[in-house]
Amino acid sequence: MFPKGPMTSGRRVTAVAVAALLSTAGAVALAPTASAAAVTASCTKTSDWGTGFEGRCTVTNGTTATVNGWKVEFDLPSGTSITSSWDAVRTSSGGHYTFTNVGWNGTLNAGATASFGFNGSGGGQISGCLVNGAACDGSGPGPGGDTQAPTAPTGLRSTGKTSSTVSLAWTASTDNVGVTGYDVYRGSTKAASVTGTQATVDGLSANTAYTFTVRARDAAGNTSAASNAVSVTTEPGGSGGGGDKVIGYFAQWGVYQRNYHVKNIDTSGSAAKLTHINYAFGNVQNGQCTIGDSYADYDRFYSAAESVDGVADSWDTGALRGSFNQLRKLKKKYPHLKVLWSFGGWTWSGGFGQAAQNPAAFAESCYKLVEDPRWADVFDGIDIDWEYPNACGATCDTSGFASFRTLMSALRARFGSGNLVTAAITADATSGGKIDAADYGGAAQYVDWYLPMTYDFFGAWAGTGPTAPHSPLNSYNGIPIQGYDSASAIAKLRAKGVPASKLLLGIGFYGRGWTGVTQSAPGGSATGPAPGTYEQGIEDYKVLKTRCPATGTVGGTAYAHCGNQWWSYDTPATIGGKMGYAKNQGLGGAFFWELSGDTTGGEQITAIRNGLG
Repeated sequence: MFPKGPMTSGRRVTAVAVAALLSTAGAVALAPTASAAAVTASCTKTSDWGTGFEGRCTVTNGTTATVNGWKVEFDLPSGTSITSSWDAVRTSSGGHYTFTNVGWNGTLNAGATASFGFNGSGGGQISGCLVNGAACDGSGPGPGGDTQAPTAPTGLRSTGKTSSTVSLAWTASTDNVGVTGYDVYRGSTKAASVTGTQATVDGLSANTAYTFTVRARDAAGNTSAASNAVSVTTEPGGSGGGGDKVIGYFAQWGVYQRNYHVKNIDTSGSAAKLTHINYAFGNVQNGQCTIGDSYADYDRFYSAAESVDGVADSWDTGALRGSFNQLRKLKKKYPHLKVLWSFGGWTWSGGFGQAAQNPAAFAESCYKLVEDPRWADVFDGIDIDWEYPNACGATCDTSGFASFRTLMSALRARFGSGNLVTAAITADATSGGKIDAADYGGAAQYVDWYLPMTYDFFGAWAGTGPTAPHSPLNSYNGIPIQGYDSASAIAKLRAKGVPASKLLLGIGFYGRGWTGVTQSAPGGSATGPAPGTYEQGIEDYKVLKTRCPATGTVGGTAYAHCGNQWWSYDTPATIGGKMGYAKNQGLGGAFFWELSGDTTGGEQITAIRNGLG
């Protein structure tokens, strides 16, 4: 969550080495020369920096048929390990490592290849390499020798619906070699294919009954019997079937230099338009949820003039003051409002790795803090802003692909169904990027919704440019990095089985800009970040709308060239377009960072509210 730096993750490099895993000569096969009529796997050392090593494995479909899903597995001796990987889902048990395809690289036509990379440590040799249950060099029985079908999926159920979508989940099948995917059927028509145990079927008609089943498949093409059938009737009417959640972040530190307080949420008219407020941030330290700023949170004295209800805070011992007390008063005035306490953020995410080592203890600490008797009535749940699990943000995390899912499972178990559990997550949809680094699909069952941070894709941390919009809705010709746009992030998360109704579209109430720019259109060169009120390269919408008015649009967002400065930000008009997209996709609504960036009359939040209907 803003303030943050560039989203570019590069490789999640850790201090590792695989000195003897692969030959120092560079590219070697994991086993002898591959058969021409099998699915095979080989590996290449791509980099060696003395204390670290990077390798890449390539799976090749040497058959004449399409392969739907692949799995590479091998053993490593004690003292040798793989600690980081990309473009594949990695699991391990002792020294046995398994890599399976991610959703986008699992289908291999005849002659096609897919690759994944890894870092590791130690000097042992790979042994027992298998691809889809057969020898990696193709010398053993190929996938065609497997004739045993997976077991039928069980427990098929609906986990959510809109007027145009139905979200489903089920219990995984088993197979003698391995399940590679699932096909979801609407009646007798295949409606979706996924690798996980969740799917969202869209393009449905409102107020209509549908019957769904699921079949599992393996790499040899064997298909299971159908699961139990489940019938679901979509919601009535509505244009596009989108949700109406409007969630705004309230920045704890805004009460200082920005002079933005809870009362401003009321006087701007924003409180009536919001459904939820995320209070940012609590800290994560020593594996626990902790207070971020006790003075701002619950100790600052508010006079009658500063208070939501016109009543001054009390100095009585034990009396609640600060923003927490003002939020209590705001909820009393607007009973529909829910408030969540958000933990982490760009600066305070470094503690999540330790928290992931004992998720139950972390969840217990969070529950005790959020439900502290002094302010238990203020908060309706918890929001986790981990930037980023198994990837790099301000610090790099190496807790593994499953750590985020495990953490969210523990939080749901402790907070129960009566509290909200949500998470702000990455929107990096690049191949092998941050969305691929953690099990967001598997964790979706534990959250009420996700808030993909569909902003800060580009900014003046790249001081010489090229200039590019920080929050494009869509890709466009000349975008510096493919996968850095909102629609790509939403599509990738949905492909991983996250229901559309559990995804909200993110809007930034601020712009990012460069100086030294002569070109009006995106893609120009610059000399550095443009000046900002609180930080170079960034400015509130309420300032930019008059200081540097929009001069064009690209990728569904606005940009402005004024003098030698170039800025990008959303206007009420581009927000309207984004809300149309959210409704069309059946998303759960929208959220924004953060309340103090809007005008005194709340024109940005008004555009969100009106756009969602």
